[in-house]
Amino acid sequence: MIPRHLTSELLTQLKEYPIVTVLGPRQAGKTTLTRNALPDYDYVSLENPETRAIATEDPKAFLKQYSGRVIFDEIQRTPHLLSYLQGIVDETGENGQFVLTGSHQLELRAAITQSLAGRTGMLHLLPLSIAELSEAGISFDTFEEYIFQGFLPRIYDQKQRPHTAYANYYQTYLERDVRQIINLKDVTLFEKFIKLLAGRVGQLVNFDSLSNDVGVDSKTIKNWLSILEASFVVFKLPPYFENFGKRVIKSPKYYFTDTGLLTYLLDIERVNQVRRDPLIGNIFENLVILEALKTRYNHGLSPNLYFFRDGAGHEVDLLFKSGSQLSGVEIKAASTWNARFKKGLQHFSEKNAALAQSHVVYSGDSIEFSDGTNAVSYLDVATLF
Repeated sequence: MIPRHLTSELLTQLKEYPIVTVLGPRQAGKTTLTRNALPDYDYVSLENPETRAIATEDPKAFLKQYSGRVIFDEIQRTPHLLSYLQGIVDETGENGQFVLTGSHQLELRAAITQSLAGRTGMLHLLPLSIAELSEAGISFDTFEEYIFQGFLPRIYDQKQRPHTAYANYYQTYLERDVRQIINLKDVTLFEKFIKLLAGRVGQLVNFDSLSNDVGVDSKTIKNWLSILEASFVVFKLPPYFENFGKRVIKSPKYYFTDTGLLTYLLDIERVNQVRRDPLIGNIFENLVILEALKTRYNHGLSPNLYFFRDGAGHEVDLLFKSGSQLSGVEIKAASTWNARFKKGLQHFSEKNAALAQSHVVYSGDSIEFSDGTNAVSYLDVATLF
């Protein structure tokens, strides 16, 4: 097992709350993390049909089987249990009693808000980060290899071939989960939609354009996007438009929570095809933004990540807000430094809001400039957040 950075925050929150909920995509390592970090906890998988049937038929008798501390895996399968857990923790008043994991946050968040408000810490576990791989002695020579290999723990633990692994991941988990949630009548339409979404990664989303290309209405497109986001397949990067007037773009962008799945959906079958893909800049941007998101989540923090674009096309790829301070990040797939990389950051600072820090993340060596802008290797993204 590759040690996970979220472990420390999990153990800390168990001292502060009676319940800690760990959310994240399928196969991101939630079960492995919680079971390894908490070997003295009982473990219950609610994916097991027999276990789930008992929990549904007689929840009180089901919970009485466990007198100590318990991990309930994939709790979204039995959300009615949350109200019973509320009664238990209110009665005992002890912290660290239960750990819940879930891979679909729409159903789970609604149930938690109703039953466990103030009683649970909320954590998010995404697939492995570059920093976690590095600490485990795993590294690659190029960003294309990181992108193609992807970050699902099973690929590294079982030495799986990435393209085949993500094909199976898509068919086994994503299609199955989506079918259960939205009762798809025509799976080919959804497959067309998600491939088109991959082809527009990192671009401003245009619901009407997507709906026309897929052949469904824009309401359906918005519903499918919300389900992919709730299932941690994609991450929505919102625009930053605080007090900047009407000429600021207010449409979001979408990125995939694993670059390996993204390359599979783009029909990239070999690592040497990554660099030649016309979307290479967007794919590299996906890698960097997800590293930032993982770093924030692994510290138990909200993302607070945005992008900026105005009507004249001035753009900053990534803005990060901490307190009242705003920092900007420009992302370039190039390995050679060019002074033009700083232009978007400089324009934003001059015309919109002064940036506390300005960084350019690229595939070259780190450089500190006298004007305060730093060039940072994609390998060191975690140090910025």
